[in-house]
Amino acid sequence: MSNGSPEQIGAEEYEHLLEDYSHLAPPAEGEVLKGRVLSITAKDVIIDFGYKSEGIVPIGQFLNKQGELTVQPGDPADVMIDHGEYQEGFVLLSHQKAARIRVWDDLERDFDEQFTILGRVTGRMSGGLVVDVGVEAFMPASQIDTRLVHNLDAWVGQDIPVKIVKVNRRRGNVVVSRKAAIEQEANERKHAALERLREGDTVTGTVKNLTDYGAFVDLGGIDGLLHVTDMAHNRVPHPSALVHPGDTVTVLVLKLDREREKISLGMKQLAPDPWLTVKDRYAPGSRVVGKVVTVTDYGAFVELEPGVEGLIHISEMSWSRRMKHPAKVLHPGDQVEAVVLEAHPKERRISLGLKQLEVNPWTTIDERYSIGSVVEGRVRNMTDFGTFVEIEDGIDGLVHVSDLSWTKRIKHPSEALKKGQVVQAVILQIDSKGKRLSLGIKQLQPDAWEMFFQSHHPGDLVRGTICRAAGFGVFVELAEGVEGLCHHSEMPGFAGRRDELTVEVGQQYDFKILKMSEAEKRIGLSMKAIAEDEERNRLVDYRRQAAAATSTIEEVMSLKDRNEDKR
Repeated sequence: MSNGSPEQIGAEEYEHLLEDYSHLAPPAEGEVLKGRVLSITAKDVIIDFGYKSEGIVPIGQFLNKQGELTVQPGDPADVMIDHGEYQEGFVLLSHQKAARIRVWDDLERDFDEQFTILGRVTGRMSGGLVVDVGVEAFMPASQIDTRLVHNLDAWVGQDIPVKIVKVNRRRGNVVVSRKAAIEQEANERKHAALERLREGDTVTGTVKNLTDYGAFVDLGGIDGLLHVTDMAHNRVPHPSALVHPGDTVTVLVLKLDREREKISLGMKQLAPDPWLTVKDRYAPGSRVVGKVVTVTDYGAFVELEPGVEGLIHISEMSWSRRMKHPAKVLHPGDQVEAVVLEAHPKERRISLGLKQLEVNPWTTIDERYSIGSVVEGRVRNMTDFGTFVEIEDGIDGLVHVSDLSWTKRIKHPSEALKKGQVVQAVILQIDSKGKRLSLGIKQLQPDAWEMFFQSHHPGDLVRGTICRAAGFGVFVELAEGVEGLCHHSEMPGFAGRRDELTVEVGQQYDFKILKMSEAEKRIGLSMKAIAEDEERNRLVDYRRQAAAATSTIEEVMSLKDRNEDKR
């Protein structure tokens, strides 16, 4: 290297000289320096900080709260100039001041870049916790967790991840949040899981919590719903019957909605579906045994095997129609035998029957009953059109309202019968295929109309009681259940006004039968005809008597003439 003034040295060579000797320049005031521990004495720590002289730091600045030394020879250490030269060429340095400045630098950087750092809770204060992050920071109680925290003392002494939400070096003020840190971590894990998962994947997760409709499973950053209907092929009354919080489960991803961040999971899909081969095991007509799991208003569900249930409809429980509720016959937990009626794997439905275990009484009804035979039964139910009479278990017959009485006009069966009453009836018709039986009660007695028509004819004189009056005439009871009509025109003294009638309801009178219609059950009567007949008969008698009298006079005159001739 040539000697000369700066003016004689080239610019490039001068820059190299500055770089070579820059480490000999004194450090700037307040500058944090990177040093290295050279040695440790009883009172000091000797530091090489890149200056022409070595530095010295009181050993107390490298002791922790337990009084233990935190550095060893060769370890790096942050220092800064404290008071210049000290003891035989050593420079007095401060590790505490350098560390404090370094901490604030780091905190500001962590705040700007939104890093998550580790802090230790050292105590509690009004409204939150004190957290050591190199300096004392405040964490509000609302920022401790995503849920409300009541016991703040339980957090003291814990190391926790936090994010810096506010930093002010001048005032020495730092506010941190554990809630923000765990939310960011959760979001990162959630997004990573969403990117990782695919529909159809088989994954392992941990059950977090249960609801009535399913279980939420942690898949490592995001929760998926395992619905109760997807836990097993068989009926699961509640998720707690199969899983519990903390359980590790293997599930299948059924549906993944990344936009809504929703995942549907399934367990039963990992096992063979028993419905695929159900027809091989449950043929129509075969007998099966199962356990009643549920009873409803319309029937009972029977578990035939795990994942396969059949329904016994209320109409298939008994041949009798008296079944009011399935609970009268079956209860949850009962072992029951039934007959397979139908199997539909696609609809996941099996129809079962109880009554098919017994003979259908309608199939042999023609052998046990005949038309015209008299049967006895109990009145089971009434309707506007008739009453149902049970003549045996499973066999009901209908007595139509028109077949209750020959003589009475019955509008509702309750006018003649009572529910539960035991009655006799005649079988009128049997329809075994249609499961219909027609009965009649009035057929137990002769038809009063038929008997009347057999013993009476038009022109006969009858005596009857006027039972009611109408605008066109009066109805007359001729026998029990048999009525005839006497029109106003057939009543004597009627001249067109009803108040001119001389008859009274409830009184008996004589009538003449004018006409009869057995098919229509109509009888026409007349009171006037009787009077006319009587008048006609009187006239006939008078004429007969007059004729007889005329004949007698002629005979006397003829005899007188004969006598005079003899003289």
